[in-house]
Amino acid sequence: MSKRFRQYLGILAAVISYYIIHEGAHLVAALYYGVFKGINFMGLGMQIDAYTERMTDTQLGMFCLAGPVATLVFGWVLILFAKRICTSKSKLFKAVMWYSSLSVLIIDPLYMSVLCAFFGGGDMNGIKLLFPEIAVRIISAVIGVVHVIAIWKYLLPSYTKSFQKDNNHGE
Repeated sequence: MSKRFRQYLGILAAVISYYIIHEGAHLVAALYYGVFKGINFMGLGMQIDAYTERMTDTQLGMFCLAGPVATLVFGWVLILFAKRICTSKSKLFKAVMWYSSLSVLIIDPLYMSVLCAFFGGGDMNGIKLLFPEIAVRIISAVIGVVHVIAIWKYLLPSYTKSFQKDNNHGE
């Protein structure tokens, strides 16, 4: 399998895994609160729809917070297991894990700190019912910076070394 094809599959798998983790957490929250309405598929994405009118502000805030918290936790699980992942013999598996790590570590902090102001708020609309928006945006920015540092200082060297080993020894 070519490197380019592995990259495309890795990116596709990362997008799918991001949606499973992020929207899956919203789904669990909606089911927990008994407000699940449906799944909306739009363009390249999906969104969990809930009967928000049946929710308290706290429930809506928790529903909206579930997705970003789930990706944060999953991202750190991937960081903690990166060395083990990098011992895999499968270049495809490592490509999927590399791109999945990037997606779950970058997308939500970037969206919650900057992009939510330009794209209708999304999860921020509910989270700001729990916490001041400026605080959430600042904390998200700090988390994003920490994630970029973790990627740069830990993940990138680990995956680079692993893929270089693969190239030197073949698959």
